[in-house]
Order: sequence, then C-alpha cells, then structure tokens
Amino acid sequence: MTAFGLIMLLPFAWMISTSFKTPLEVFRFPIQWIPDEIVWKHHEKVWTGPGNFVSYYVNSLKVSVISTVGAVAFAALAAYGFSRVKFRGRDAMFFIYLSMMMVPPQILFVPKFVLFDWMGIYNSHLALILPGMFTIFGVFLLRQFFITVPHEISEAAFIDGAGHPKIFWHIILPLAKGPLATLTILDFSWHWNDYENALIFLIDKNLYTVPLGLQNFVLENSVDYNGMMAAATAAMIPMILVFLLGQRFIIEGIANGAVKG
Repeated sequence: MTAFGLIMLLPFAWMISTSFKTPLEVFRFPIQWIPDEIVWKHHEKVWTGPGNFVSYYVNSLKVSVISTVGAVAFAALAAYGFSRVKFRGRDAMFFIYLSMMMVPPQILFVPKFVLFDWMGIYNSHLALILPGMFTIFGVFLLRQFFITVPHEISEAAFIDGAGHPKIFWHIILPLAKGPLATLTILDFSWHWNDYENALIFLIDKNLYTVPLGLQNFVLENSVDYNGMMAAATAAMIPMILVFLLGQRFIIEGIANGAVKG
C-alpha cells in the first residue's frame, strides 16, 4: 500500500516541481525532479500578475462555502425526516429520491440552462450555489447514520415533552458529528473542483472560479505549463487544509454511516 501510495503521489510531485522550473526543464527526460535553479516568478505571477488568482479564489470560496453549508443543513433535515419521522410512503419516496443518483448530471445541463435563464440567475454564482445546496448522496449518508441511533432515545425525549425540532437539534446532530464532518469535507471538495457547471453557467470572467481560471494559462499557440502548475499548486492548498483538519472524521463518518443499513 505504501508503494501504491507513493506512485499516486508522483504526479503531484511533478506538478510542484514543474512550478519551480524554467520552461526548458518541463519536458526534460528523464524527469528532473529538482530544478537546477528555483524559479519563483511563476508563483508570483499567479497572485500578482494580470488575471491573478485572487478573484478566482474569492469566487471559489464563496460558492464552495455557501453551497456546502446549505447542502449539509438541508441534507441533515431531509435525512432526519426519512429516518426518524414516520409517514405513509416514506420508504418509497426515499427510494425514488435515491434513484435520482443514477441520472447523469450532464443530462440536466440543458434544462438547468433554460431554467436559470428564465429565473434570471444565469451567469451568476446563484446558478452554482442553489443546485449545490442539495445533495442526494449527503441525504443517503446521513440517513444511514441516523437510523443506527436507537429509537429509545427519541421516545424518551418525546415522553419528556420534546418535539422533533428539539430532538433533531439537541440529540441527533451532536451524535452525528462524524458523518456531518465527512459530508462537509466531501461536499466542499466537489464544489471547489467543479469545472463543468462553472464552464456552462458562467460567462463573465470576473465570476470565474479556480478551475476556470486555469484556462488563462492555455495560450493561443502554446501552454504555460509552469504557470498552470503553479496555479494548480495554489489551488490545492484549501483542499489539503480541509483534509488535514478533518481526515479522522472521514474515516469515522463513512465507517459509521455509509456501510451500515
């Protein structure tokens, strides 16, 4: 496993190494992992040059944070309803809802384009944020955990006079810190790396997110690989920080939620 892990890290090592090389060293074979001279200008250009990444970073953080907060909140509420509230057709409704995961998202691009244009949110961050606030996988993940919480706890709370809102907020959510953190990390990753939706629903360059910003390094007759790798290295920083802060919750949440039930 260590050997396979090292193999998977090789492209990342090449990316970071290339961001500090000169253009002539990029395609040198065999690969020169450590450049003869460390070149910082590519990283400086990413942050201070024309078309710098500051606005792209701000846009990506805005879309990713708002979408993730909304997705976790709505998924938790829906999962509670599907797991703890008894009503007619609950399981059938959840099965139909879950079956939507089999629909390829590319099929929905045209209907979403028409809908967003009619709503007046095309070419705005709302076109990314509003759909991003709903996640079928998130509802499934949290529901699978919620159904493992003993119903005796809810029944005891009902006897004490608590309703569903109080049980949800004061009992279920504190027990679900692991799955909630897992969903937060995974959902943030999806939105931060989302390229297709941003490409289709954003036109104004001032609204571009980080994945679209990488296109600035594709020139008319060539590709600025050094600049692109420097930008990609910078784009990895939030993901690395999020993973380091929540890696233990990923393992705990998936073990307790996704593989049960």
